[in-house]
Amino acid sequence: MQDLSQSALIVVDFQNDFCPGGALAVPEGDRIYPVVQALIDRFQEAGRPIIFTRDFHPQNHISFVSQGGPWPSHCVQNSPGFDFYPRLRIPQNAAHFYKGYLENVDAYSGFEGRLVHEGRITETTLESWLKAHDVKTVFIVGLATDYCVRATALDALHAQFETIVVTNGIKGVDVNPGDSDQAIADMQKEGALLLEWPVKNG
Repeated sequence: MQDLSQSALIVVDFQNDFCPGGALAVPEGDRIYPVVQALIDRFQEAGRPIIFTRDFHPQNHISFVSQGGPWPSHCVQNSPGFDFYPRLRIPQNAAHFYKGYLENVDAYSGFEGRLVHEGRITETTLESWLKAHDVKTVFIVGLATDYCVRATALDALHAQFETIVVTNGIKGVDVNPGDSDQAIADMQKEGALLLEWPVKNG
């Protein structure tokens, strides 16, 4: 059994718009659900911190094609696409960090997000929040491997957290073939540990 003391779970952008049928769907992005939920349940059982990051874009966000960016409009604030993948069971005491909420600032990494408290975006960063909770190790799952997962893992490593990327809990968009494999290689090269999380069938 994995020792989760001093660990936290970061679930990156498991949102409708990144799942099949969404505006910026990751192919088979919903397939990670059993692993993600198993980890959420395990961390909740262990009484360890669970963090959810989400894109929270204004309608005129700099990353959108309409504004000259590379992506279709996605995860627009308070739209159905912004919502979590519907099967997720979210613990009441989970911490939520929004990113990409300023129209002129792009943000792939969860470490660029800010804590949401009582519906308001605060000034609290993910790094400062984790350190205030004496976290030394982060487990990372979510979407997409080659963008927000990669950026979050690299920032976690730069912030001196032991970083474990759960390989069966991530999926990539692969705009260019091989992008996800390259992202995993990049994370590993920088010091991330790769782990496959065991999940019971059914």
